[in-house]
Order: sequence, then C-alpha cells, then structure tokens
Amino acid sequence: MRTICCAFYFVLLCTIASCAQSSDGLLRNVTDKDRANRSADGDLLKLTAAEHAARGRVYLENRHFPEAREHFQLIIDNFPDAPEMSYALMGMGRSLMWERAYDKAIPWFERASKEYPSTKDGRDSLAFLGACNVRLGRNVEAANAYEQYTVMYPIGERIDSAYLNIIDAYREAKLYDKANDWVEKARVRFPGTPTETNAIDGRLRMEIYRKNWQGAIAAADLMLALNKFSRSMVSKDEVSYMRAFALERSGKRTQAQAEYALIAGNGSYYGGLAADKLAASGSRVKRIVASSSVRDYPVPFKAEVLEFSRKKGVDPRFVMAIMKQESTFKPGVKSPSAARGLLQLVVDTAAKYQAQAGFPELQPDDLYNPRTNIAIGVEYIADLKDQFNGLYEAIAASYNGGEDNAARWLARSEPKEAGIFASEIGFAETKNYVFKVMNNYRAYRDLYNDKLERR
Repeated sequence: MRTICCAFYFVLLCTIASCAQSSDGLLRNVTDKDRANRSADGDLLKLTAAEHAARGRVYLENRHFPEAREHFQLIIDNFPDAPEMSYALMGMGRSLMWERAYDKAIPWFERASKEYPSTKDGRDSLAFLGACNVRLGRNVEAANAYEQYTVMYPIGERIDSAYLNIIDAYREAKLYDKANDWVEKARVRFPGTPTETNAIDGRLRMEIYRKNWQGAIAAADLMLALNKFSRSMVSKDEVSYMRAFALERSGKRTQAQAEYALIAGNGSYYGGLAADKLAASGSRVKRIVASSSVRDYPVPFKAEVLEFSRKKGVDPRFVMAIMKQESTFKPGVKSPSAARGLLQLVVDTAAKYQAQAGFPELQPDDLYNPRTNIAIGVEYIADLKDQFNGLYEAIAASYNGGEDNAARWLARSEPKEAGIFASEIGFAETKNYVFKVMNNYRAYRDLYNDKLERR
C-alpha cells in the first residue's frame, strides 16, 4: 500500500510539473507568434477573432495584461459581431481590475453586462462591476450592482455571493438596517444552506464591529443552534471564539473564559488564539500539542531565507510558513494563476520588487531560481509587513487575496486583533490559506528560534 501511495504521489508531482511546463510553453508559443505577426512599425496584425481571443486568454491567464488587452482591442475594433466580443469586453475589464485600475475597468464591465446579458461573460461582468465599486469605496453603487444581479440572474453562478456581498456593501456604507434586511432575505432564499450560515456570520461580524455585544452574542447563538457549518465560510470554533470575545467585551469575563476553554489548544487556528487568550489572562489551560516535528516543518534554503529576511526585518520563520504553504519547497512549481517558484510569485508582483531585490532584468522563468524567488518574495513580504503594521494574518491574506482586499478587511476589523481580522476575510480560499500559514508559523516558532536553529 505504501508503494502504491508513493507511486501515486510521484505521478501527481509529474502531472503538476507537466501542467506548469505546458502553460509556460503556451505562453512562449503565443509570444513567438505575436513577434512574427507584427508589421514593420511594430503593430500587431489583424488575425481572426478566435485567434485573438485564444492568444488574449493565454496572456490573461499568465498575467501579461497589456499583451492581453492588445488582442482584445483588435476584436473590439474589427469584429463587433463576433461571438468572441463578450469575452473581449470582459477580458479588458478583468485585466484592468487585476492591475487595480478599477475606474478604468468599470466601463468595460458595464458594456459587457449591458450588451451581452445572456452570456456568462455578461453575468460575470455585472458581478465584477460590483466588486470594482466596493474596492473604490462606492458601497451603495456596489450593492445596486449586486441587487441587479439577484433580479436578472436568480439562479446565476454567483447568486450566493451576490446576496452576501450586498450585506457587506451595506454594512461598509454604514446602512446597518439594510444590511440586516438582506441577512433575512438570504435566510429566506437559502434556508438550511451554507449561504444562510454565511449571511448570519455577516451579521455577527457587523455587530462586533458596532460593539453591539448582545447582538453579536445573539447571532452567534443562532449559528450554533442551526449548526450548519459544513461548506460554509465559518467554523464552529470561529463562532465560539467570536461569542467568547463578545462576552469578554461585555464584561462577562468568567463566561468568556469558559467559552474560550471549550476550544483552547484543539489544533485549529481559533483554538490556538483561545489558548493564547487564556494564557494571557493567567488561566491554566490544558494544551493539546500538535505532533509538529522537524520532518513536518523543515527549513530548506535556510541560507537564502536568513540572508534576505535579516536585511528586511522579516521573521524567517514566517517566510518558511509561506513557502511551505505556497510550494511545499518545490522551486519548479507553477500555479493555475501563473504564480511561479518557491514563494509563488506572479510576474506583475515580481516586476514591482525586482529592482530593489537586485534584479533589474528579469524573465518569468527566472522566478524558478530559488535565490531570485526568495530575494524578491522577501521584498514583497517586507512591504506588506509595513503596510499592515506587522499583523501577520493581514500579510498572509494580502499575499493570497490581494492588497486592496486585505486593506478592506482590516478596515472592517474593530478592534484590529488577529482573530477579528481573520473572521473578516471575504474569500474562502484566502481564509483557509491564512489559517494554514498561521498554523505553520506557530509550529515554526515552537520548533525554531529566529535563526532557524532547532530549539
């Protein structure tokens, strides 16, 4: 059985490497074709709409945004009746959104959603329109876009998130009654589902932000009574922690400590925070120690990590925690979102930090080099550390979910505590990523000192 598992794991690793090489190969192929399909003046020649869409998609998926837009623009200018038109409009907006040029992205999403409402590109564009407005702080406009989605696409692919985004948008606009109205609408529309749980969690987080401790406790009690946490954005441990936090802040310290003790040290992210709370208060708590070992938490590339992290004032154990989660220490890995190498850097992020890391010239494949990847990645982490005042949960959230999103989640966090921030993370993937990275970081701190020497 062990031999079979090892063989399967080897095949899986080969498949991952093959996919990365295939993606890189497609990008090189498209780049070579574009070089051959340019005029003497350097202008890209008009091809078929399908070819422009195919090349634009490769560039978009590899985060080469200007090159993607060049192809999309040729479709828009020359093939107004082509079936690829909806994708070109959406792609223009999406590339600008990824570049954080939200104002410039909005007109493209508006056009795609209005001109092609029956297509997936049109439906997605309406949702992206809401997302751009949120990031610009135009929360009422965002809520309006999401509400339009619920009316036009009651069974659309993004219907669940549309309801939840309306709740958060009205909350951020400080229209709390409207936010609560949409919590109830979501409960009616999605009874007994993860979306109902997520909607009530929106209320719980809102009441904690408002310091309405009794309202927060009531929301937590409702969630615990419903007990529908499977496939939701929130765990039972998280709700118990938030309930204990509200009890503590309302002056019910004994009840709060009893609630913390229920989850303290159980191996989960919030269990660890609860144990820390009890330890800080002087309470005695039995910790359940995870079977962390040096084998589970190795320190490969130790010299490079120490060299660059020391220069930038970053805890090397946090770099190891990120690296373990991002690539499991495999330098040749490429993700579906075109992130490369040990710290899974995308080309646009690498371009921002490459010069100060000592690499004025950089090609995408250079990110597979461990030293290059670590040097640039640590520059990035150090910048995030400055942006988020050393709150490692926010650094990890930004690393995975984007700086603008992490800044918005931090703005919604009151007080600016680790557990409160983590509860505000709005993407399931990013939230789980933060939990894993922070659990890694806890283990690395337990096992190693800040010189990566075994304790």
